Amino acid sequence: MAVEGLTAGAVARRLGVAVTTLRTWHQRYGLGPSEHVPGHHRRYTEQDLDRLQVMQRLTAQGVAPAEAAAWVRRVDDLDLSAFTGTTTRRDGGGQAIALGAASPAARGLARAAMRLDAPAMRDIFQSAVSESGVIEAWNHVAMPVLIGIGERYEATQRFVEVEHLISRTVTEVLAAVSRPAPGDVPRVLLAAADEEQHTLPLEALAAALAEGGVPCRLLGARVPPEALSDAIARTGPAVVVLWSQTPATGDPAQLLQVLNAPHPPLLTAAAGPGWPDRLPSGVAQLTDLAEAAQAVAAAARP
Repeated sequence: MAVEGLTAGAVARRLGVAVTTLRTWHQRYGLGPSEHVPGHHRRYTEQDLDRLQVMQRLTAQGVAPAEAAAWVRRVDDLDLSAFTGTTTRRDGGGQAIALGAASPAARGLARAAMRLDAPAMRDIFQSAVSESGVIEAWNHVAMPVLIGIGERYEATQRFVEVEHLISRTVTEVLAAVSRPAPGDVPRVLLAAADEEQHTLPLEALAAALAEGGVPCRLLGARVPPEALSDAIARTGPAVVVLWSQTPATGDPAQLLQVLNAPHPPLLTAAAGPGWPDRLPSGVAQLTDLAEAAQAVAAAARP
């Protein structure tokens, strides 16, 4: 498919690099966009993208940027696509993440993740959040990559460092989403189940709620039942959401404890794949981020 007319941001997402990297390659080495329409910024063509792919792969192999750029310019009149498959390894040292029919931004994020390139990952995911919102960015950019990395780990018992770094990067971007005014009293309490260490989906929910003007308290990982009860008693939330990633942490007794509090919340919700199919009566099951954000926001309204 032709890619003529791509902006710098679009090219950065496809390659999995920061926009500042493209600017540096343009300013220092002359590898910039070549298509020019009067009255508009220059755009990258398909040939430009081929050049940048070769540049990226050569530098990933340890070739100095100036030398790599000189090589690209020397072969400028050749079919550069020949060099992308025969003279270099795939991004990530031949250990690419299988994503299926993923978005260009997700593919760029995956490439950056396998290079352990945190600035590029942050730039790609932050751009997705700014352009499409938290829910779309989570569902179509972050989640495919996180799932793909998890599958690679299951198959190889490797790439824990990749999973940790991308999780940290996604956390930083989600935490940077503007929160409601400090005077708004949070009526939502989000917590991970007892001994549950995964909190990234809760962080995505907190960011999605904030984007919609709904403040919340996020207690984080491994919240013991006693601590959860204390938090409910002290804050009187209208909504409590408990996250469980695995059956080992999805004990329904924790949900019953919330329901049986002296002043139970209007909405007690179980989120995540760790809960059993049968939940206590009165517990709502949240299955995706958009549904969760909508249900929580509705119940949290005064």
